[in-house]
Amino acid sequence: MREHHRGKQTPYIIAEPVNKSHLILVPQYASLADIATLRNDAYGAEVEGNLSLAEQLWIRVLVAASGQDIQAVRALQRIALSRQNLPNLVTQDVKEGGKGEQEKGSFLLQTFQFETVTVDAKGTITNRRNLEAKYFVEDLGNGVTLEMVQIPGGTFMMGSPATEAKRYDSESPQHQVTVPAFFMGRYPVTQVQYQAIVGSNPSNFKRANCPVEQVNWNEAVEFCKRLSQKTGRNYRLPSEAEWEYACRAITSTPFYFGETITTDLVNYDGTVTPYASAPKGVYRKETAEVGKFPPNAFGLYDMHGNVWEWCQDYSHDNYQGAPTDGSAWLTGGNSTTRLLRGGSWILNPEFCLCAIRFWNTPGNRNDNIGFRLVVVLA
Repeated sequence: MREHHRGKQTPYIIAEPVNKSHLILVPQYASLADIATLRNDAYGAEVEGNLSLAEQLWIRVLVAASGQDIQAVRALQRIALSRQNLPNLVTQDVKEGGKGEQEKGSFLLQTFQFETVTVDAKGTITNRRNLEAKYFVEDLGNGVTLEMVQIPGGTFMMGSPATEAKRYDSESPQHQVTVPAFFMGRYPVTQVQYQAIVGSNPSNFKRANCPVEQVNWNEAVEFCKRLSQKTGRNYRLPSEAEWEYACRAITSTPFYFGETITTDLVNYDGTVTPYASAPKGVYRKETAEVGKFPPNAFGLYDMHGNVWEWCQDYSHDNYQGAPTDGSAWLTGGNSTTRLLRGGSWILNPEFCLCAIRFWNTPGNRNDNIGFRLVVVLA
């Protein structure tokens, strides 16, 4: 008599929404890769503002992990909080570039829309996405404003994998960091914004809407103090972890654009050897106006190239012993230097990687160094 064999059973079923074929995974059969794929879909839905879908997917991640996925737990808490009305907060949807009036001590949370692009190793655009992000506008006086974008909290892998091309040992070891929610400048601080608060413009390339440069770390911190006094909010430089988390915007590729960059996307020296298989490009030999190039999935512009951006942290040779809570690393290391991230207009493309780390002394000024702001609201 012929023995009956049951066919191989699939450890999941297709569930709504069927157009995305999201999976309900059975815990005892779910692989780490299955859960990671579902987690990435959940992050993506959250970034796109589809909280209902994100909530469904995070619940499925939690079920697949037998209730032991801390990222899913925090994401569900984050979604619940985002649905609550915060004190002194009004939400209003507007088109990109829209402005809203506000009173001191409160702010108007608005929505802007933008397009992100993804490229392959040749620098060819393979995908375009229309996304939106929330932000508020800070009035600096005399018609000058500052736009602060809401960055959702989350967990990411900080640093670069050993397989990433043109990396440095200082980017090791890769480690998981959980970053609380915060607001970050939509652009690096511009010359007109710096002038509005400090009363002077030290930049070499003088154009109102280009990043302010020739500002050392001490002067960037002083700007934060003056802006905090003016607004009643605690503005500061980002921690290195906040900066990289915001730059990556849920991606894990060398650049938030994907496997490489081109000078159509970033301001760097495009006449040198390209990164990956990208073509050579132009060398502008100066800063570019902020917002000229496409943003990342959080709606942040110029996180690659244009100007290096100061962070709070001391420099360290590598990530051994680094904080895992998103805070600035202000112990050990070299307290006489501070971190710089993002690359600049004068450098090769590999110096614009998400994970690249450089440092300088707090008193150093250069026309390829600027800064970007962070504020945390209770």
